[in-house]
Amino acid sequence: MNRPALSRRHCLHTWGGLWAAALAPAAWAQDPAGGDALGSMQWPVIRRKFMAMAPFTLSEEVIVKGPEFAEDAMNVPIWIDARTLQRSMGPIDRIVVVADRNPIQHVLDFEPLGSWPVLAFRIRMEQGSPVRALVKMKDGRWFVGQTWVNAAGGGCTVPGASRADGSWSRTLNQVQARVFRNVLEGGTRLRLRVMHPMDTGLVNGIPAFHIEQLELRDAQGTPVWRLHLHEPVSENPLITLELGDQPLGPWHLTGRDNNGNRIDERLKA
Repeated sequence: MNRPALSRRHCLHTWGGLWAAALAPAAWAQDPAGGDALGSMQWPVIRRKFMAMAPFTLSEEVIVKGPEFAEDAMNVPIWIDARTLQRSMGPIDRIVVVADRNPIQHVLDFEPLGSWPVLAFRIRMEQGSPVRALVKMKDGRWFVGQTWVNAAGGGCTVPGASRADGSWSRTLNQVQARVFRNVLEGGTRLRLRVMHPMDTGLVNGIPAFHIEQLELRDAQGTPVWRLHLHEPVSENPLITLELGDQPLGPWHLTGRDNNGNRIDERLKA
């Protein structure tokens, strides 16, 4: 039986429909930023990598602050405060800090343990990016705070000052600390600097070399807080923590870097 000849118009219509179907999969019809309020294309990857796609709540009770424009991309100040969230929703397990558009997105993990969920520190930024605090509660719920920080750029791919002048080897893992009362909010504040080049591994000929963990214990040996640091943390990390109603020392700071070098320091008020 002879089939009727198909008109050119019908052929073009049929082929065009098949071509459109091939080029418009369901994923294309979705928002590539996954509904992110900051429009970051990296956000779906961040969610999958750090939160295993768990449900989350974007919360104003997780405060993340940074400069509107960071002229020094190697030392970008970030401040995180989740006290209001903890008061309203219960104890916090950990806070994961990420910078979406950094070549190394993972900045640090902070376990408040016996301290307040407040942390100030400095990071390297390769370009303008969302900076986020992903807060996991003890009951498994996730809350997210975020901000956008514009940066001059290049902070992750140039050597730090102590690497450039060679001074890092003379000061490696030396600790400077200052403890004082927070007169405005109460509690004890600890400002800590650990001397370390914090090499990202993204500079030619310089492998990754960074502090991996810091932990503070009180006089009874009970952990007060714990930090897991990654390459984007700035050289000679300067970290401020709120210890809450902890007694004024003494404390024991321990840690290590990724080459096995140890940090062991007794701190007094």
